Amino acid sequence: MKIALLLVSFIGLCLASTAWADEYEDLAAKGYRWVTVNGPYACATEQELRQITSDHTDATELQMVEDGGAYYLIPGTLVQVVQDDRADGMSQILLGGITKPLWTYTTFLSARPIRDTYGIVETPQISGLIEPDDAKMLDAPPKQPTSLPRTPITPQSAQTSAQAQ
Repeated sequence: MKIALLLVSFIGLCLASTAWADEYEDLAAKGYRWVTVNGPYACATEQELRQITSDHTDATELQMVEDGGAYYLIPGTLVQVVQDDRADGMSQILLGGITKPLWTYTTFLSARPIRDTYGIVETPQISGLIEPDDAKMLDAPPKQPTSLPRTPITPQSAQTSAQAQ
């Protein structure tokens, strides 16, 4: 009886872990990756990424972060890869809460899920990622209200309007 109970429990755990793995494999197939490093390793341009990783000093880091050229990556954060530069080993990514794409080294990303600082595996629903089409809408200038064509008011038309009432 105990063996049957253990066997059923084992089979249940195997099926649950397989479903868990399938979910994350699907995300990886869609271009989602989890960050493996901690530091200012996401930059607006490939050149800035090379600069911060080749000449990494506290002064360089502070200057680039203050200027908005470098963004911090935190282990376990979910990103979406939008472009790969295989020759340089870099990937252009979308990061939650940031509307413009950033560059990071592909080696800083993992297709296997990594738990964040809270012990949670991030998914697109909770990561704050903004879809590229939605980001374009956020960056677009606000539309000016369209005005309706107005008929000029003349003393004669105002008098006719008053008589009609």
